[in-house]
Amino acid sequence: MLEEEENPMLGMSEAEKTEYIVEQAMGIIMASGDARTLAAQARDAIAESRFDDARDLLKRADKTQVEGHNIQTAMIQGDIRGGDEKLGYHVLFAHAQDTLMTIQVEINLTKSMLKQAEAYATRLQALEDKLAN
Repeated sequence: MLEEEENPMLGMSEAEKTEYIVEQAMGIIMASGDARTLAAQARDAIAESRFDDARDLLKRADKTQVEGHNIQTAMIQGDIRGGDEKLGYHVLFAHAQDTLMTIQVEINLTKSMLKQAEAYATRLQALEDKLAN
């Protein structure tokens, strides 16, 4: 069984809770933005046929978006526990979740693009080899 995490909002005033939630939301947004930048760099690498670089960038993008996902998961688990950890609705937290979801999709699409580009490069090389003979 998983150990229950300590309640970071225990004993906080409402203003302190709001500030904490905003800080967590900004953590999600920042991780998502960093992951988006890495995914964009991976797409640039794909366009230049630098497939190893693209793979490395996508691994970094995955790792970075997981940081945001972990913050989101901890906040949702706290909300489920209720009490001092009840989130309520916060527009910035909703935006953070939307941003995280969007970058997850973007990373997955970039991975698909990489597979397609590698397949095309392999086929093109085979055709060039055939023509050279």
